[in-house]
Amino acid sequence: MTDERPELRASDSDRERVAEVLRDALAEGRLAMEEFEERLESTYRARTYGELAPLTADLPGASGSSAPAVRPGSAGAPARWSERIGGAATSRGAFAMWGGFLRSGRWTAPRVFTAVVFQGGGKIDLRDARFEAAEITLRCFALMGGMEVVVPPGVQVRVTGFGLMGGFDRTEDGTGDEGSPAVKVTGFALWGGVGTKRRATKAERQRLEAEREGRRPADGQPPRKELG
Repeated sequence: MTDERPELRASDSDRERVAEVLRDALAEGRLAMEEFEERLESTYRARTYGELAPLTADLPGASGSSAPAVRPGSAGAPARWSERIGGAATSRGAFAMWGGFLRSGRWTAPRVFTAVVFQGGGKIDLRDARFEAAEITLRCFALMGGMEVVVPPGVQVRVTGFGLMGGFDRTEDGTGDEGSPAVKVTGFALWGGVGTKRRATKAERQRLEAEREGRRPADGQPPRKELG
């Protein structure tokens, strides 16, 4: 990737190659979980090669020729999204006034989900969710409040909401894997905001942590070679 002109636009496969380098670095103990999540979020936000390059510059396998390809069944491989699409919706809306709401865990997001907060907050977490259809719409209305949408790596995101003395975060707009579910975030924010973030699932984080701990001796020292 370092051989490319930094101003050139990066593709989804380029972002996935960088994400795989970061996952390997976490598993090997080169990155702490917090730093891994920060870099992974920046990876899926990156638009150009110049934005991707610094994220792996201090890690093995950072060059374009040596960056590992995404392997079927690996942590960086696209999820089998078809297995998560279909089924009856388990919730179609949420409302919070002077309080908050949370939709997370294993639930089935509907074709259209309407959420309203008034002087409160809300969180729509799709990382472990199923999707009623290949494309869903989240209608978010934040009045003097805030709302957060969390999607797993790979999901396509489109942000079309409008804000007045407030706004919609468009950082993740237009990113995602081909063939993955599409999440449209729309609505209206008045003196408030709606943000969209991309994070790894809790199960993936635990798996990577376990893999990293398994490669690290209990005393934290490098493995010793036995003399024979």
